[in-house]
Amino acid sequence: MGNRILVAGTWDTKTDELGYIRDVIRAQGGEVLAMDVSVLGDPGQPVDIGKHDVAAAAGSSIAAAIAAQDENTAMQIMALGAARLAAGLHAEGRIDGLIVLGGTMGTDLALDLCAALPLGVPKYVVSTVSFSPMLPPERLPADIQMILWAGGLYGLNSICKAALSQAAGAVLGAARAAEPPRRDRPLIGMTSFGKTVLRYMVPLKPALEARGFEVAVFHATGMGGRAFEALAAEGAFAAVMDFAPQEVGNHLFGSAISAGPDRLTAAGRRGIPQIVSIGCHDLVDLVGWHPRPARFADSTFHAHNRILSSVVLRPDERRAVARSLAERLAQARGPVTLLLPQQGAHEWDRPGGPLRDPAALAEFLAELRQACPPQVVLRDLDCHINDPGFADAALAVVDGWITDGALPRP
Repeated sequence: MGNRILVAGTWDTKTDELGYIRDVIRAQGGEVLAMDVSVLGDPGQPVDIGKHDVAAAAGSSIAAAIAAQDENTAMQIMALGAARLAAGLHAEGRIDGLIVLGGTMGTDLALDLCAALPLGVPKYVVSTVSFSPMLPPERLPADIQMILWAGGLYGLNSICKAALSQAAGAVLGAARAAEPPRRDRPLIGMTSFGKTVLRYMVPLKPALEARGFEVAVFHATGMGGRAFEALAAEGAFAAVMDFAPQEVGNHLFGSAISAGPDRLTAAGRRGIPQIVSIGCHDLVDLVGWHPRPARFADSTFHAHNRILSSVVLRPDERRAVARSLAERLAQARGPVTLLLPQQGAHEWDRPGGPLRDPAALAEFLAELRQACPPQVVLRDLDCHINDPGFADAALAVVDGWITDGALPRP
């Protein structure tokens, strides 16, 4: 049972608060490793991992951090050291979860510290700026948990204890209950949206499981794409079916719903076999309650719900997406098959649908074919992406890879 929690923070200025978290965890039967990431002061209580150890793990020292005379530089030294130590502690089986406490400085460090631990390891941040727009999405690990440290900027009180005790109990409970990802079956990562838009996962998941694979489907709305890319970078996937790379266009056109600049690259860099398609290539998702960007003022607009809206790209914008997709696929070190459904790429562009535009689709496909490098296998499909023929074509690629050894037989 996972009981040992790493409790990190500046134990010189937050001794009472961090000590309270430690006491709550211990009172619930858990164990604590205390890590001090302070620079100037000394901890008010004994810690297990001192600040000098943290700085040394970053290849630096507390003296160097102080000599920099810049709190940002100093905290980045401590963030690097803390992240390296945490990764090592987890790899050695010495910690089962993490909780970090801080204001803006501590939260900056906390994001690096959480990112050092794999998906599935409980990681909690108690912060005065939880959920703030100051926190860039690209720095948020896919499974990070945050709680606002309300009323806790200086000293303990009943308000902040409510948050601190919840977080302490939550990370311990999560560590005890967490079921780490199994690696007993080869895993296929797939991107998609909800079944109202893209439906291929419905037939594909059971068909792939019948072949002996495990299937994980990622919602390609920014954070889902980040998790997908992070796992691909770790080599977690035996193959990927990246059929909804819309986040590439989102990033290209400045949407806040972005999986970052490296979307559609991690699997290729690892040499993981990829089957790719063009789901929702003609749409850019926007935060529904944000003002519409001026560049899209005259674009066709589709409100999916109150938090997510989409604009339909013009032909020149679609061509730019095609070139960006091809550029990313050109970096792949493993086999890539690109499935091109000629009858549409989401439910709204079926015949009679509100976003149907056959000419624009044909122009996009022509640009993509021209831009793709020779090593990418192109397969034109006379069907819609949500038709059974699309899923059948994807399974045929998988079966061919198993036969020729490009994909291990489950």
